[in-house]
Amino acid sequence: MALKFKLKSKDEAPGELQSLYVEREGGWMLDVEGAVEKTKLDEFRNTNVALLKERDELKQRFEGIDPAEVRKLAEEKRRLEEQQQLKAGEVEKVLEARVRGLKADLEKQVAGVRAERDALHLRLSAIQIDQAVVADATKRGLRPSALPDITSRARSAFRLVNGVPQAFEADGQTARVGRDGVSPMTVAEWIDTQVSEAPHLFESNAGGGATGNGSGGVGPRSARNPFRKETWNLTEQMKLQKTDPALAARLKAAA
Repeated sequence: MALKFKLKSKDEAPGELQSLYVEREGGWMLDVEGAVEKTKLDEFRNTNVALLKERDELKQRFEGIDPAEVRKLAEEKRRLEEQQQLKAGEVEKVLEARVRGLKADLEKQVAGVRAERDALHLRLSAIQIDQAVVADATKRGLRPSALPDITSRARSAFRLVNGVPQAFEADGQTARVGRDGVSPMTVAEWIDTQVSEAPHLFESNAGGGATGNGSGGVGPRSARNPFRKETWNLTEQMKLQKTDPALAARLKAAA
């Protein structure tokens, strides 16, 4: 049976395969590196076909035309028109036309600078938000495969305000408040909501905050590391390896 890349509900997948799906983009996606949804691939292919067709049509339309020669002819035409206007005493019209041309060039340059500035600002915002979120989420046991998901969620929730990431409600205008009901929600508080709302993004031992004593810095689930010499417990080891192999591996490495 072929696996579907995207499901509306996790229940659509056979029970033994449900662990292969993660919640993302309003559905449940097969957690496979490098895979792309067929609808997106088709859209990309159709867009490429349309662009290639448009390119070929433009190439055929302007075949044999030298752009530099066209600009030269246009400039010569403008110069002749100015001469005729000057001979007719229409100096003001000539000046107005020149001012309009200079103004149009200036506005085009300003628009380009603004677009570049806005693009840089968005990029800087994304980098700062990503860094802040990933740093806190990693402390809470973020799965490496969940990096794209957590950063995508963060970029839709946060914006830079005075150089600091600030969370907003779904309307994009109302600032989200933290636990005290007054102060803006911090990145750490937002990560707490993700641990509850999207636990599949985090290792199964995420959720407490500080690490437990003797756990080797792997989380609060186990206060005693059954792989350590002083707390050796074969029964607990077997139980962990069966219920949470990833945690068992980390505890064993930390012992």
